[in-house]
Amino acid sequence: MLEAKMNMVWMSAVCGRLESRYRYSAKLVYNNFPWPDADDKQRKKVEAAAQAVLDARKNYPTSTLADMYDPTAMPPDLRKAHTALDKAVDQCYRKEKFGSDMERLTWLFERYRGLVGG
Repeated sequence: MLEAKMNMVWMSAVCGRLESRYRYSAKLVYNNFPWPDADDKQRKKVEAAAQAVLDARKNYPTSTLADMYDPTAMPPDLRKAHTALDKAVDQCYRKEKFGSDMERLTWLFERYRGLVGG
């Protein structure tokens, strides 16, 4: 779940930065992330998709994460695994597809507001 686009969108909006690098905080980013109310079927789908990402990474034992996640050189099987993970996670929040990262972020902030009673 933490590797999915949904969490990355949240992180990029709420965490601090040191120069151009993200400064991930458990208190600010992780603990406040508006997790979905996923059922067992959805959780299993996310778990399988996350495992597929890990399995795809194993195909490149001599590559660094920077190498594997270079946007212009990301291995196709890893990109496909991440796309499937993003879809599985998105479906935990709603059935309709998200049209953009901004739509995801708006959804997350609305969910967060509902969770904290705002």
